[in-house]
Amino acid sequence: MAHLVRLSLSNYRNFREVEVDLAPGAAVFVGGNAQGKTALLEAAYTLAIGRSFRADREREVVNFDAARRGEAAYVTGTVKSGEQHNTAVVGYLPAAAPTHAPGPDASDGNSGGPVMPPIRKQIRVNRQPGTAASLLGRLPVTLFFADDVNLALGAPSERRRYLNVLLSQADREYLAALQRYQAALRNRNGLLRRQRKSHVDPDEMQYWDGQLVQSGSILVMRRAAALTQLAPSADALHGELSDTHRSLTLSYRPRTAALDSIEETEAAFREALQKSAGRERATATTAVGPHRDDIMIMLNGLLAGSYASRGEARTIALALRLAEANYLSDVRADDPVILLDDPFSEMDAARRERVLRKVGDYGQALITTTDIEHVRPYLADRAAHWQVAGGAVARL
Repeated sequence: MAHLVRLSLSNYRNFREVEVDLAPGAAVFVGGNAQGKTALLEAAYTLAIGRSFRADREREVVNFDAARRGEAAYVTGTVKSGEQHNTAVVGYLPAAAPTHAPGPDASDGNSGGPVMPPIRKQIRVNRQPGTAASLLGRLPVTLFFADDVNLALGAPSERRRYLNVLLSQADREYLAALQRYQAALRNRNGLLRRQRKSHVDPDEMQYWDGQLVQSGSILVMRRAAALTQLAPSADALHGELSDTHRSLTLSYRPRTAALDSIEETEAAFREALQKSAGRERATATTAVGPHRDDIMIMLNGLLAGSYASRGEARTIALALRLAEANYLSDVRADDPVILLDDPFSEMDAARRERVLRKVGDYGQALITTTDIEHVRPYLADRAAHWQVAGGAVARL
């Protein structure tokens, strides 16, 4: 079982220097709002996925005072898998010294405020240069946080991200196909924009069409297969978490057909591209493909995005995340680390107990809460407890 044994932060969010030693089982981080609990899970997630789950720009994770001094931020983690230890470092390095500029162009909007330089991210695995792709799969994780209600209520992009992160951790071939597809999509959209003003070589467009079709068809087929496995698991978990008999139905909605073979799927994709050619000329963007896919989520036959309450959406999201964890366990034969960011404040005691019992089935869980009594009755002595306050983390 792969698990995180040490997490170290330097100039990360509101932490100056922090090191936490972890063991298998549950670790509960307790503290008030804005003390850094979520930053600890964010750092663990970054070590697993290669990026934050909540920062729009990477310089947001660098401690503000450190950034003003031109210092770098680092997240370091040691993962134990069997008898092997692997250490990964994600560094956020300023590309230049910070400057000060008067007037409204300053980054904080105040006259004379600091203008922060761009941040260059650097990844190392066992001291060797790496990429986000080289991190994926070393420490499988499943994250639940507040914005996960958007899995049910939000845009299709939220559900595509769910599938992409899940499958990239489980399947290196999927990750490689996703990277090729994203590159082909960028280049093809560039050609569509360019052909509005000038001639585009048909051979160049044909090349990127081929790349798009080849890699996109792999994505479509792998997503369809994953949904076949995820759907019954999510339905069963939803029933356990909600203690109701309302059915949860997941169905894959690709913009091109997922057929029985890769050849048939590629042929259907090419046909869809041909049919959308006129629309693409008008919009200068690729109209069909897995970048426009969705998962339809139905609760008792009604579309969750239109009819689910926020409380129901949270339960749906938890069911999806735990189904994700089951999928990773089955495919990898290795439990993911469960990251739960304060999910209990809107839950009644019975539902908190059901969630924590399910989480306890996994090898390692990192849990944040503002109220230790939300977890103490269910985890008791089986969890390590940490106090997070004032930029420090102390064992309770």
